[in-house]
Amino acid sequence: MRDLEARTAWQLFNLNWLPIAAMGSLLALGLHATGLRLEPVAYGVTLAIAALLVAIAYRHRIAKGELADPKLLFSVGTIGQVILTCAIVGPLSYVAGKMNWPLQDHTLLAIDRALGLDPEPIARYVNDNPWLAKCLSRGYGLIKWPLLGIPVVLALTARYVRLQVFMLAMSLALAVTLAISAIVPAIGTYYGLQIPAAHFPEINTSIYAGQLRDILNLRDGSLNELRLFMLSGIVSFPSFHAASGVLYMWALWPVRGIGGIAVALNVLMIAATPVIGAHYIIDVVGGIAVAAVSIWAAKSYLAWLGHAPPVPAEPTRSAAWQPSLAE
Repeated sequence: MRDLEARTAWQLFNLNWLPIAAMGSLLALGLHATGLRLEPVAYGVTLAIAALLVAIAYRHRIAKGELADPKLLFSVGTIGQVILTCAIVGPLSYVAGKMNWPLQDHTLLAIDRALGLDPEPIARYVNDNPWLAKCLSRGYGLIKWPLLGIPVVLALTARYVRLQVFMLAMSLALAVTLAISAIVPAIGTYYGLQIPAAHFPEINTSIYAGQLRDILNLRDGSLNELRLFMLSGIVSFPSFHAASGVLYMWALWPVRGIGGIAVALNVLMIAATPVIGAHYIIDVVGGIAVAAVSIWAAKSYLAWLGHAPPVPAEPTRSAAWQPSLAE
């Protein structure tokens, strides 16, 4: 890799193992301390896939040296890091929930109402408009695909440094989100309102039902084995759906023909968070704040390494098509 963009990205790629390793260590310690255990087959297969992708990236780098193809290297390698990160933070959120701090639904609901954003009228409005409920349900599920798509898109458009900054920002956002959720646990708006999910028949409340089941079972000790592909999103405050929406928009914004679409789809996902994900509005605000701070911290870290101005301005649309180290 002869150009500065690729060499800098490779350095950042290797440094991005540090937060992944830190969260992995916390998971191992947390499982031991809480008595939770991972179902081995699904977890083992997931780790094997991540390890294979990372091994392909490093094997290509070692075999080709300076002639290594950065598009292949960073797309495959970063997808491996993403899969491994998701395999760690999912169970880690259950370890955080196992701390059994007092539920804060009443506090979060009070904050929403103080802001004039009571979740019940919002849910009732969506329920009264089935087309909107269906649209939001689809929007809420958009969190998964960008995790695999962003490494490919940014690598193919030679935005290698931006891809690694995104990966670092996402790791920081996940770590902060899990830390806060451990001391501010909550179940969701319908629980806080003491309204059964069936009260809004047009709204897809299956996600809320899953988190309600798992949080209560986790807190009473009846949930001990974590099945990776069966885990629910049990984090309420701050909302990682909202945080990921901001991260995805930032990552893809400079890409011609994709940036605008990314904004529209992720705004839809964030809008779906209070209703489909049963998040309080303050959860969404908190998630957006976490993402903004994480992006700033990741870019500042890049600046500290000496590869960019301290607080680089976002590229204008006219200049964004030319990848640079600031991206």
